[in-house]
Amino acid sequence: MDDDDADYMQGSDEDYGFDYSDDGGSGDEEQSADVENMYYTAKSKKEDNPEQALKEFRAIVDKEEEKGDWGFKALKQSTKLLFLVLRRPADALRTYKELLTYTKSAVTRNYAEKTINSILDYVGGGKSGPVEVNILEQFYEATKAALAEAKNDRLSAKTNLKLAKLWLDRKEYGRLQKILSELYQATLGESGEDQAQKGTQLLEIYALEIQMHNERKNYKKLKEIYNASNAVRSAIPHPRILGVIKECGGKMWMGERQWNRASEDFFDSFKNYDEAGSPQRIQVLKYLVLANMLTGSEVNPFDSQETKPYKNDSQIKAMTDLVDAYQRREVHAAEKILRDNKATIMDDPFIRSYIGELLRSLRTQYLIDLIKPYTRLELTFLAKQLNVDSDEVEELLIGLILEGRIEGRIDQVAMRLELESKHSLQKKRYSALDKWSTALDSIHSTVIGKNHSGSRGDYGGYGMSDSFGLGPDRW
Repeated sequence: MDDDDADYMQGSDEDYGFDYSDDGGSGDEEQSADVENMYYTAKSKKEDNPEQALKEFRAIVDKEEEKGDWGFKALKQSTKLLFLVLRRPADALRTYKELLTYTKSAVTRNYAEKTINSILDYVGGGKSGPVEVNILEQFYEATKAALAEAKNDRLSAKTNLKLAKLWLDRKEYGRLQKILSELYQATLGESGEDQAQKGTQLLEIYALEIQMHNERKNYKKLKEIYNASNAVRSAIPHPRILGVIKECGGKMWMGERQWNRASEDFFDSFKNYDEAGSPQRIQVLKYLVLANMLTGSEVNPFDSQETKPYKNDSQIKAMTDLVDAYQRREVHAAEKILRDNKATIMDDPFIRSYIGELLRSLRTQYLIDLIKPYTRLELTFLAKQLNVDSDEVEELLIGLILEGRIEGRIDQVAMRLELESKHSLQKKRYSALDKWSTALDSIHSTVIGKNHSGSRGDYGGYGMSDSFGLGPDRW
């Protein structure tokens, strides 16, 4: 028994409450046995002689006077043969449409749903090579029409989500937006609808839309969807859905240079992908390590209980080495790791776009440590130490001076960095304090001088106390 038959047996325990009669039972049983034999005979020819198998499956459909389970299974096999083996998607679409007419009464609802999902999976999965978009669309349109007629809203929503994912993978954004609109409309159900189910479906839709905006780099819309997803309270989503949303959120925060928030979202994304068993957890773990280094944190991201098991993973080892080099401020070791691990680090466009920022941060820290013992250094010397040109060194030093992280100036004629000595810095501080003290004394003297000069002229020749008829003896 193959998977097709196993699915049928699992889905056939549903009781429709039919009344059975013994009259004429033996004839029906004999006919059923004949059709069953025909089915398994046809099935045995699928690999060696698919065209003959196809004819014999058609004979089963024609032999049944009423639509039954063997005809349904024959059409299922025919659709699979035509699409995956014979590569005739248009013919497969015809047999699929015929199969859908059997889902109303010939087979159990559970088995029908499994069959539909199975067919749509291989139709959109690319197993048979490139398929024209209009053929794919017709498969889904036929499915949606049949489900609408059967009033199967649950499977209809699942089918739309599957189609939306297909359009997302194919970057058919116009078609995707149309399906998303239909899905959003479907969530506006009756007030008595299960709120948890509605929230779960909303998060699935948000996960698809947020990926579209991320791929199109529409960060304004991405942030809107991200905030909307965080506002959903009543939901029991699959952890993979949360992983997708948090991953896109992390990328959004990275774009805004909010490294700490990005690190938090990437960590949440990693935990959800890990719970779901998704291979995307490895890629997101790399993003987490990148964000953590950009924060300048001294905490090793692999010290946590969740990430520690992946520390020696072959895909992650390069990132752990990069963290070690970063924390030791070994800029040359970090550059070597990036050169030697192009496939696991630099081939990812997202990581690659932030490597320049990471190296700049690392070079800045290295530069601060390097110049500490000196009062004067040639820019060419610093450039040689960092393995960059003098212009980049000058740019780094200007940034450090403007940020107040180093005290000094650049002599652009001599191409030299001149640092203030500790003694000189203390002298400047004392001088600034002295000027501040002198200014305060001057202000104080001015205020006292005005008070003692008398204010009779200002109040019609009387002092303030006299103007109210109160001499000193009356206070």
